[in-house]
Amino acid sequence: MTDWTSPLTMAQVQVAFLQLNHALFGVYAWEFLVSLDFDWQFISGRRKFRWPLVFYFLGRYLMLGTLVGIIIALNHTTPGLDCHGLYLFNQLAGSACSGLACINLSLRTIAVWGNNRFVIGGLVLLMLGHWALILQGVQLTVGFVDGVGCVIQKTNNTLLAATFIYTMSFDLVIMVLNVWRLAFGGSGTSAMRKHSGVAQMIFGDGVIYFFIAFLGSFVATVFMLLDLNALMNVIFNVPAVIAATIASGRLVRRLNNFGQGSQAEVYTHSTSNAPLSADRGINGTAARSRSGVQIRMETFTRTDQPETQQYNDKQHTVEFSSHNSPTHDDIESKAQAF
Repeated sequence: MTDWTSPLTMAQVQVAFLQLNHALFGVYAWEFLVSLDFDWQFISGRRKFRWPLVFYFLGRYLMLGTLVGIIIALNHTTPGLDCHGLYLFNQLAGSACSGLACINLSLRTIAVWGNNRFVIGGLVLLMLGHWALILQGVQLTVGFVDGVGCVIQKTNNTLLAATFIYTMSFDLVIMVLNVWRLAFGGSGTSAMRKHSGVAQMIFGDGVIYFFIAFLGSFVATVFMLLDLNALMNVIFNVPAVIAATIASGRLVRRLNNFGQGSQAEVYTHSTSNAPLSADRGINGTAARSRSGVQIRMETFTRTDQPETQQYNDKQHTVEFSSHNSPTHDDIESKAQAF
């Protein structure tokens, strides 16, 4: 049986850890570069910046900074480096990326549920609990070994495991809410949801995100609970966070690019808790209803239907009608976060 605490084994694990993180840095650097044009569209003003993108940009660039810090820590073998401070930043920033990835998915879940106050309240509570664990989980001891560099000597395995288990549970809740709403929730025919482009995109990406994030968190949690040695306890933490960051970032970009394509991109802010499948008028036409409930939304130019009246980035008032049937465009426009 392998003695995981022997100096020889620790040295081998250190080499494996070094090689793994260099490979992960290359993977994330490639992902960052191939999607940089999306960021530039907001920096150059070609796209309007919206507040939910704050979490996307924070997670994206914080993950890059974390990987740079990890590479510095692993390759610096001469005295003079503040190992504890550097690893503290890496741990906090890496954990924050995991929390930001969950926030990105939560915002899209809220949009799919039409700003339902119960969904918002539940997800906000889950976010607060997640961040409470993230901030308390930054507890580790790091030392410097001549010829080797910074070495993790002690970690709080209980809090780290609790954080990853909580993250897995959070991912599960997000997936169930998305699947339920897009497949079964609300009134309307199942055929509409089946043929809804954005519904299918969110459904597929949500399942993929959950699987990737769950698998990464599961593997990291197993090794932390095994408690083989200080380095093996955290060797799969970075892959788990990178996987979640890449998956959630791709979902954000796909939803934004989807709205810039053949479908109108709409971010709604409702003054009532109207469900996703609520009957309403479309194309900016005021449909009078008995209740007179009004929803204010921002619409953008539609290019797929020439006969439809064109809109610029202005505010329009749309009234719900209980006599109209929900349409394919209604479900798609409500499901997009921004």
